[in-house]
This record gives sequence, structure tokens and C-alpha cells, in this order.
Amino acid sequence: MAYTAPMKWDQLRAENCPVARALSVVGDRWTMLVVRDCFLGFRRFDEIQARLGVTRHVLADRLRKLEAAGVLRRQQYQDRPPRFEYHLTDAGEALFPTLVSLITWAEEHAPPDEMSEITLTSRATGQAVDPLLTDARDGEVITNRTVTVRRNRPSALPD
Repeated sequence: MAYTAPMKWDQLRAENCPVARALSVVGDRWTMLVVRDCFLGFRRFDEIQARLGVTRHVLADRLRKLEAAGVLRRQQYQDRPPRFEYHLTDAGEALFPTLVSLITWAEEHAPPDEMSEITLTSRATGQAVDPLLTDARDGEVITNRTVTVRRNRPSALPD
């Protein structure tokens, strides 16, 4: 992936790099907060807007993009005037491990001055969980020391 000319945000979706493609969908500052709120059960435009403090225009744009990317689906809950709720699709629900990784990273490297707004807890026990990324095949913990990123084809990225 060589970046020779300035790249527009929507052009990232066509890149071979999976990080660039993912960021083309969820990489701006409001998008993952919208996804977080959907996981927390907030599905209506006004609820999400009030929680985030984002302008109506920006939120409408992010919701449209998430719907177009297959992360959210709209479901009408009122006829007059037409009003919609936003529900996570399977692709949206698949973002949960990403959200967990962001939460885990922030708690360690960007802790709040006061108590965090959320705690991840086990549905079975109610106890706080300590997330760990592992390989499903052998259970090995995945870190930058246990896994390497292999390029599948030559690229302009440095070795």
C-alpha cells in the first residue's frame, strides 16, 4: 500500500490493507461511540444525539454510513412522523471485540480521572472480566511478541 497522493477518506475502503478498510467504516471519532451506544441499548436518534452531544447533521451522516456499510440497520418504530431505531447487524455485533480492546487499552493507557462509565462483566457470574486476545486454534495469547504480521504481497511499507 503506497500512499503517493493525498487519499480521501472514502478511498480507504478499496485498499488491500485490512486496517485501512476497517478505518474507512469505523475510523472517525463519532462512529465507534455510536456503535458503543447501540451495544448499550440506545437505538433512537434523539437518545444517541443527547448522549454524544453531536450535531444532528453529523449523527445523521454517521448513521447513514454505518447503515450503508452493513453495520446498522434501520427499523421503523413510528409512522407519523416516520421514526427509526438503529440496530446492530451481525457485522455490527462483530465489532464487539474491537470495542472491548479499545476499552481495555483506555483503562490501562488513558485512565479517567474518576470512575469509568462502564465495566465489562460476565453474564454468568456478574464479576468483572479481564479480556485477553487469544488464538482460537491453540489458545496462545496474541501480542506483538507472539505474533508477526506477514505481508501476502510486496508493499511499499517499510520492513
